[in-house]
Amino acid sequence: MRAHIPDPIYLTAAFYKFVHLPDHADRRPSLLAFCEAHNVKGLILLAQEGINSTIAGAPDDVHAVLAYLRSDPLLADLEHKESFASKPPFHRMKVRLKKEIVTLGVPGISPTHRVGQYVKPENWNALISSPDVVVIDTRNDYEVDIGTFKGALDPNIQSFSQLPDWVQKAKALEARDGKKPRVAMFCTGGIRCEKSTALMLENGFEEVFHLQGGILKYLEQVPPEQSLWEGECFVFDERVSVGHGLKPGSHELCRCCREPLPAGAKTSQAFELGVSCPRCFGQTTDVQKNSARERQRQWEIAKARQINHIGTPQRQEKVAALLPQDAPILYSFRRCPYAMRARLALLASGIRCEMREIALSQKPESMLSASPKGTVPVLVLKDKVFEQSLDIMQWALEQNDPSHWSTVGKSHHAQALEWVSSCDGEFKNNLDRYKYPNRYELTDGLRHREAGSVFLQQLNTRLMSSACLMGEKWTWVDAAIAPFVRQFARTDREWFDAQPWPALKGWLENFEQSAAYLEVMHKYKVWHQGAKPVAFPATPEIN
Repeated sequence: MRAHIPDPIYLTAAFYKFVHLPDHADRRPSLLAFCEAHNVKGLILLAQEGINSTIAGAPDDVHAVLAYLRSDPLLADLEHKESFASKPPFHRMKVRLKKEIVTLGVPGISPTHRVGQYVKPENWNALISSPDVVVIDTRNDYEVDIGTFKGALDPNIQSFSQLPDWVQKAKALEARDGKKPRVAMFCTGGIRCEKSTALMLENGFEEVFHLQGGILKYLEQVPPEQSLWEGECFVFDERVSVGHGLKPGSHELCRCCREPLPAGAKTSQAFELGVSCPRCFGQTTDVQKNSARERQRQWEIAKARQINHIGTPQRQEKVAALLPQDAPILYSFRRCPYAMRARLALLASGIRCEMREIALSQKPESMLSASPKGTVPVLVLKDKVFEQSLDIMQWALEQNDPSHWSTVGKSHHAQALEWVSSCDGEFKNNLDRYKYPNRYELTDGLRHREAGSVFLQQLNTRLMSSACLMGEKWTWVDAAIAPFVRQFARTDREWFDAQPWPALKGWLENFEQSAAYLEVMHKYKVWHQGAKPVAFPATPEIN
């Protein structure tokens, strides 16, 4: 009896677009959070020149991510290619920032300025069959090894950035009778050809063509009996390769170099499952090979136990052990000084929380339900919600104050409140307008820098007579004010360092070099509904 083959349930969407995205770095947190909230996995590259991606998941979830992207007018016409698989093509979701979405390394080459002529898949055969056309495969050598178009030139490159040098030296591209040849270029999905044809035009080639939608669109649309494609097409996911109709191919992946196994690899002495293949055997050290052997051993144990090794379940068990039952939930934003002061007090009191790092542009519904004001920090207890940073600090120190941070009941408590009130009032007002003058329709923030300096001078005078603001030991007052002084100093560090405030600068430096500072500035991934709990502090031994 034939084994049952499960129906394809994972939709893979590949897409790219060259478009000017000056704010590409700001887009990353909310895009990653949206993908994770929909359990979509894969890789998205963001650069100033555009977006490049392959993602996979349940069809409705993948389409939700595509709709989210297209809701931006700059990406409204984003096109994508689809294929289906019965196994998840990716195990993680990553959104990475790059200088280029595909690295050519030649300044000034931009497909938004000029690009070769697109040729639809149904017209491609006629073009590349013409004897006066030079057909170039722009992909890496290991991709070409498992399949290419009949008669195509293989530049034998290991990375796309090597193509410009090959173009300069290739005899097939030399001019004949004073005229350069017609050129047809192709790649997996079309993105490389956007840049490679722009490169050719820049180098004086007048008739430059490229396959619209790349090899994948050709294999999807052109029937096998009419095809000039030979072999399979390498893809950068767990399918490894695809054939006509984008059906998964026969190739396997070397888990070390992430390239398809060459013919006869498994019979080679250089092949070891999960460790090396003939291509990469000589490129890794014995230490790296032993590490790969241990990774392979853990994977085989997980497979035998029918548990998921990808995603390090051991780490999740450790996190669960760090979080007590009914642990407080802290909604936070790493760089916000209000959230920073709250984290400092929670750390000092030894209170463990479930950390939920948010993206300010996409605040989670659970946070807004708990605190409609929509600002961080927010601390959610079993029976209470704290929406103000000073309330969180006070509550934490009421629970436990091993370092004697609290000034309640002490003679200088009124003075402590006065310092923090000055910080949160006039100084914060000046800080905002100094750091973000455009928000307040100001030409610059220099007037507010000078006004804010009055408070900093007062701090410096105070710190000339004692190591900390309330004496020789750090208290909640220092923790409440230091994040705001840090933000002021970082707005123009050169200017700040030039000021005659040695005591203040020493106090700030001690803060920024402390173990507590490193802990509260630990980077967490943006939280999304359904994400596994993450503990704060991340380091169990910090207290």
